[in-house]
Amino acid sequence: MSYQNPKIAETANTLKSRFDELEVKADILKAAELRALYGEIPTLPAEQRGAFGKELNELRGELQALLDAHQDQAEALPAIDVTAPFDLNVPVDKKPSMLPTETGSQHPLMTELGDILDIFYRMGFTAVESREIDDDFHMFGALNFPEGHPARDDYDTFMTTQTDASGNPFIAPAHTSTMQHRVLKKHAAGLEKGEPIAALIPGRVFRNEDLDARHEHTFYQLEGVYVGKGVHAGMLIATLKTFLQEYYQKELEVKTQPFYFPFTEPSFEFALSCPFCDKKGCNVCSYTGWIELLGCGMIHPNVLHQAGIDSEIYTGFAWGCGLERLVMMKYDIEDIRHFESAKLDFLRQFS
Repeated sequence: MSYQNPKIAETANTLKSRFDELEVKADILKAAELRALYGEIPTLPAEQRGAFGKELNELRGELQALLDAHQDQAEALPAIDVTAPFDLNVPVDKKPSMLPTETGSQHPLMTELGDILDIFYRMGFTAVESREIDDDFHMFGALNFPEGHPARDDYDTFMTTQTDASGNPFIAPAHTSTMQHRVLKKHAAGLEKGEPIAALIPGRVFRNEDLDARHEHTFYQLEGVYVGKGVHAGMLIATLKTFLQEYYQKELEVKTQPFYFPFTEPSFEFALSCPFCDKKGCNVCSYTGWIELLGCGMIHPNVLHQAGIDSEIYTGFAWGCGLERLVMMKYDIEDIRHFESAKLDFLRQFS
């Protein structure tokens, strides 16, 4: 674009040649030369102000277009064929461009999971990763689910059209308890050497749930397993209370009430005193002073026998808890759906 006014034409050439050298490109619109020209307008004769101002605005528009074009080019990433195999051996300069790592941060659930694992590491537990697809035996059979149990129906549990060798469909696990049989069987021999089994199993689980502020079809669960000689329910309660007080950094009261799970006997619902109101009553605890947090119990003898462990000699306990529920309580988050929403305004609060 050519400008009739020599001052504007000279400034245009100066600023356009400077643009490539600027680290912050938007600074071109704040250039001293541009401000000086705008400052001249009131000093010009009235008959010259219109033409001068028009050309000056055209220059600013040209610089804005230059800035917009640069930003569009900088933000555009090469298209990636998500169906193509990703060759890890390709030289770095040949790989698809990715967003710089400094623009992202760890998801809050993963940050909190790391803190939880650290607490259990210090308590002597090891972490075992769960699976996101499993079979009927590990989902039901090894956990003492009777035939005809509602959880075995496809309207309650997500199942695939593919089947295993027994003709049963593969399953998207509804709980990380699917790993319990594997953990018990793998470490059963260590029990005879006096080595207790102590494992924490985090993983993603899937349930056919109606979505609301407290329910999601996909969420993370923590499964805890402990087996040894002389293990009793008091140790279960003490373990959970120790963990929760360390995680919430607060003295808490706990209580249990009888419940039913096929894989534990006896089974309990575990509740803790509301950390938000100190049992005085609030919206979080529905004004009861208590929050039902997780299910737990002593591992059923049938589950131990399935893994080759003599229930006459060894006993153990297990529990399962939603990770999102723990985090929601810690930070007073009102809706579980925020975690999977990909809303940056929510996620950035934890970065």
